[in-house]
Amino acid sequence: MTGPHERILLRGARWVSAHADEGVHDLVLAGGRIEGATPDGPVDREVDATGLVGTAAFVDPHVHLRDPGFEAKEDLASGLAAAAAGGYGTVVSMANTDPVIDDPDLVRSLRERAAALPGARLRPAAALTMGLEGTRLSDAAGLVEAGAVLLTDDGIPVANAEVMRRAAEWAAALDVPIQTHSEDPDLRADGVMHEGEVSERLGLPGNPAAAEAVMVYRDAEIARTTGARVHIAHVTTRAALEVIAFFKARGAPVTCEVTPHHLTLDHTALADYDPIVKVAPPLRTPDDVAALREAVASGLVDCIGTDHAPHTRSEKRMDLLTAPFGIANLEVSVPLLYERFVASGDWPLARLLELLQDGPARVLGWDAPRLEVGAPADVVLLDLETPRPVDPATQRSKAAFGPWDGEVLRGWPMRTFVAGREVFARTP
Repeated sequence: MTGPHERILLRGARWVSAHADEGVHDLVLAGGRIEGATPDGPVDREVDATGLVGTAAFVDPHVHLRDPGFEAKEDLASGLAAAAAGGYGTVVSMANTDPVIDDPDLVRSLRERAAALPGARLRPAAALTMGLEGTRLSDAAGLVEAGAVLLTDDGIPVANAEVMRRAAEWAAALDVPIQTHSEDPDLRADGVMHEGEVSERLGLPGNPAAAEAVMVYRDAEIARTTGARVHIAHVTTRAALEVIAFFKARGAPVTCEVTPHHLTLDHTALADYDPIVKVAPPLRTPDDVAALREAVASGLVDCIGTDHAPHTRSEKRMDLLTAPFGIANLEVSVPLLYERFVASGDWPLARLLELLQDGPARVLGWDAPRLEVGAPADVVLLDLETPRPVDPATQRSKAAFGPWDGEVLRGWPMRTFVAGREVFARTP
């Protein structure tokens, strides 16, 4: 790993973005910034990037790092290292920790602790309501002043529409986005998977598609009436996408994300009662998966959020009724998406980069990651050619297991730089 003040020359990569293919050239990182194609002073280190594709490091608007309170599942050090290994330069951590991130001092503490660690840059989200209880609004102004970039009770839907409305009014005044977990809690009830033919055959309680569509409509209407930027997390159903399209066409400030697992798996993955793929919201039908892929290709979907949700292996070995919801995927998401959708010819590489760079930046109200001179030196080098298996033994996350273990993929991040510092290097 390198220090933050080194001048690093990256030689011979092909540099691309969502907007252009710049061809093969060198790139210099110095003082935490992109210096240009030629060094303006002595070089401390050269990296041979021949045959690799370079681009701006990715942004993940939706990760669970479990810190504080659940460090056996993941902690800041392991989570930020896993993010860097996945090619991410910046991640937004969710607030459902113990204690809940509903106090400005907790936001400051997370930022200070993360700044001292190698890995991706952390930007914390904070709770929309105190204790994620859905009744009392958090101190949104204080949380934002402390560095929170998003307000969300993610993992728990805000059932009370009046609370959601008042929260949106505050968020609009502060110009900070709200992220929702849009599921009607009465309709989803105790469902552990999608309500449909597979849940009926397995004899398991189901979560109907209507639970998502109903709540997405409510949250989008609140965005329209208050002017708040409302981001619908982890959309899973065709019906919810139709609602989002309806409101976007009418100018509502609504955005949405999809996850790698909802794009690549459906509810038949639970046919063997495997809790590794028990997620919330649940894996849906093949038709819903097709709708998600169509919405990505059409531009309706704004970005990809991993919803990286690590748990211990013993927890995910419980039965489907009691195992926790969530899947760990930070390190495998980019090669998984590249192999399934770009290498297959379904999406151009530029669309995947848009979903991982410009899209999440727009959702959060940030400048998009760029390779321009003077831009932050957040850079990832990708190997788009060499097939490599998903190998848990090489992963940085504490939750180094998943449904794609052993699958051979291309598109692996080989080196990641954040603010000019190398925070990840893969063994060739």
